[in-house]
Amino acid sequence: MASSSSVLSLGLTLGLLVLVHGCFGQILEQPWQWQGQGLQGGQLQSRRQQRHPLRFRADCRLENLNVLQPSRTIKAEAGVTEIWDENENELICAGATFLRHVIRRNGLYLPAFTNAPELFYVVQGRGLQGVAIPGCPETYQSDESQFQGRGRESRGVSERVSGDRHQKVREIREGDVLALPAGISHWISNQGQSDLVLVSIVYTSSEQNQLDENIRKFFLAGNPEQGFLGGSRRGGQSTRGRGGQQGGNFGNIFQGFDDELIAESFGVESELARRLRCEDDRRGHIVEVREELQVIRPRQEEGGRSEGWEERERGRERERERERWWSPRQGRGYSPNGLEETLCTMRLKENIENPVRADFYNPRAGRITSLNSFSLPILSYLQLSAERGVLYRDAVVAPHFYMNSHAIIYVTRGNARIQIAGDLGRAVFDGEVQENQVLVVPQNFVVIKKAGSEGFEWVAFRTNDNAMVVPLAGRLSVLRAMPEDVLVNSYGISREEARRLKYNREEVGIFSPGSRSVHGRRD
Repeated sequence: MASSSSVLSLGLTLGLLVLVHGCFGQILEQPWQWQGQGLQGGQLQSRRQQRHPLRFRADCRLENLNVLQPSRTIKAEAGVTEIWDENENELICAGATFLRHVIRRNGLYLPAFTNAPELFYVVQGRGLQGVAIPGCPETYQSDESQFQGRGRESRGVSERVSGDRHQKVREIREGDVLALPAGISHWISNQGQSDLVLVSIVYTSSEQNQLDENIRKFFLAGNPEQGFLGGSRRGGQSTRGRGGQQGGNFGNIFQGFDDELIAESFGVESELARRLRCEDDRRGHIVEVREELQVIRPRQEEGGRSEGWEERERGRERERERERWWSPRQGRGYSPNGLEETLCTMRLKENIENPVRADFYNPRAGRITSLNSFSLPILSYLQLSAERGVLYRDAVVAPHFYMNSHAIIYVTRGNARIQIAGDLGRAVFDGEVQENQVLVVPQNFVVIKKAGSEGFEWVAFRTNDNAMVVPLAGRLSVLRAMPEDVLVNSYGISREEARRLKYNREEVGIFSPGSRSVHGRRD
């Protein structure tokens, strides 16, 4: 009897140990499961993004869509910034604000950061962009011989640094997409002979923005408020931000502090601290550099580069980054070395102008190039992507919709007729778009583009890092994926008509014009 009781007790004890071990195993394993989900495919980030209250605060009034023009122009000494009205229904629904910057020759866009992620596209020109990422090393450095007189300290303090050193400076050119996370300071300099023109989307509905949905630029220099307060508004009306607040908040943050506190913080004299406030500066947010901007950067001719070296090096860099971010074992976002590997060495730009990179190409119609987080991983953090399109005369983009994003289209050249149909079964837009105009295509709304007599070129910013396009016509279309009998019964047509509907267009994405049409320029 005693032995049977002992066996029973031992069995119960072992059972409890197994049960407790399993429970503790699940508890200990749970954080790793969440971590894995956060690194694989950005699932955790995506869920948080979807739950963010700002994404659902907007009321999408989409009965009629309009072509959008800049509503406010802010002039500065060496350039101008145009801002689209963030209270337009289309931009409210997309949760974004649109800007256009023109930086004249030798112009410098002053250092600043924004409360939300920003994605730029270089429409014209070439220049430099500096991005100051907190905690990352100053990997560009020089000795005193390159910058005579630089690096000396104030009188009475020994010289500690020779020359100059700073974080990486990137060359930018037409066709570049520049990614900028929220709160990251950057500056832009025009290094060309013509104007440097950039357009950008500020994604104020992003989870990275913990403030309201108004765009807020925090400048580290200058007196930008003077220029922004003196900006002209289309129609003479004042611009109000979302929620009734004053729109376009821009100012030098150092003007909000006392000179003594600034001087103590930087370890400098009060006069130098006062100059950081720039209260007497009337040049605005884009200033002219009187002499050549002195920065440390490799020269193109260094290293005896052969033709095509730059493109091959970009390819190798993309492959290295893909290996870091797309581990087969850990999934998307895996980085064995932490912050340094993911932010300090991450690529922040990619060029989508080269026709060789086109995802869809038709020699008689044009091309479309997409940029998403697979080719530029930082976009998974911004939750944004981009698309570059070039259509020849009278060419047509197949009717399609964006499955999981809005698209904000900016016309870079030419003109087109665009039709957009919504869920109510009627056109919400049917009109012509021209250069420097913006049109928002809401998620799941079907759009058709037909290039005009001058052709049509555009860049589209999309509110998902892996935006998916669903065509309704052509070789990869939804209708072609359906059985003939479904089409016959859905539309009340014959089987022959259903076959023509499915197979008459063998092209993918971009349709060439009819035989009577003459296509535009070739690349």
